[in-house]
Amino acid sequence: MTASREIRLAARPVGEPAPQHFELVETTVPEPEEGQIVVRNTWMSVDPYMRERMDDVESYLPPFQLGAPMDGSAVGEVVASRSAGVPVGATVVHFLGWREYAVMDAAAATVVDTALAPAEAYLGALGTTGLTAYAALTEVAPVRQGDVVLVSAAAGAVGSIAGQLARKLGATRVIGSAGGPLKARKLVEEFGYDAAIDYRAGSLAAQLAEAAPDGVDVYVDHVGGDHLVAAIDALRHGGRIALVGAISTYNATSPVPGPSNLFSLAAKDANLRGMLINSYFHLFPEWIGKAAGWLADGSLHTELTVAEGIAQAPAAFLDMMRGGNVGKMLVRL
Repeated sequence: MTASREIRLAARPVGEPAPQHFELVETTVPEPEEGQIVVRNTWMSVDPYMRERMDDVESYLPPFQLGAPMDGSAVGEVVASRSAGVPVGATVVHFLGWREYAVMDAAAATVVDTALAPAEAYLGALGTTGLTAYAALTEVAPVRQGDVVLVSAAAGAVGSIAGQLARKLGATRVIGSAGGPLKARKLVEEFGYDAAIDYRAGSLAAQLAEAAPDGVDVYVDHVGGDHLVAAIDALRHGGRIALVGAISTYNATSPVPGPSNLFSLAAKDANLRGMLINSYFHLFPEWIGKAAGWLADGSLHTELTVAEGIAQAPAAFLDMMRGGNVGKMLVRL
């Protein structure tokens, strides 16, 4: 039988996760049953939402189980198949990451076209990462011609795409917030932002007032906390906020208070709307049709931060949670 390795949840963290909360385990790959496939994973994704799944609480996805392999988005090559619809050699995306080999029902995998884009792109710009930016700026907090748009975690997986997309959708000024001078420089030089806020360099509110003295129309929130407060203060009449994430709160050990200025949204006739990406999967064909062309002609710039090997997956996850990535954080298996 084929040997494989996988990452299991060894203990539930209280506060910030650490290496001891993960366990690397050697295992063997079972033979596929009728209708199943075996996939040799080549890339896997680590994402902020996984931190919430480390806690034993009810959410839109079930929590990771102690002593069981973790899961998440991955892409790989089919090496064995008992399904007529998914042949050996096909490249598929699926949700059994955090392991070198995965056995699954063929219906749980989606065949992707690597002639259109590299396999790893289907975990980034052509995956739920890119779709999140697209849904946020077209459905949740739609950009209108002439808007000023603010994006937090702007050098991250979704944010690095969102800034460029806002421009394509008609924004006249796009402002990004990120941590550190390197990321701030990349926002302007490589990811299409007009102005960058380094939230580590001083008052976030003061920097935002300088970058957008007349306020903002759209805010894509990945951070929560002080970023959300500052964005609400700067929001213009009729402004829109997409609540995509709140990474500043994910390691909290007690309930986090909401923004103190929340009710000011009423006087601004503004909209603050959460989004769950599963609700926007119907936009995938539309998004891939646009984004694949932009990737091909170079008008959509993406970056990857890559860790090598399954053993480095926990470190990649922890690094991503601390903001160590530019663009999408992936593990090459």
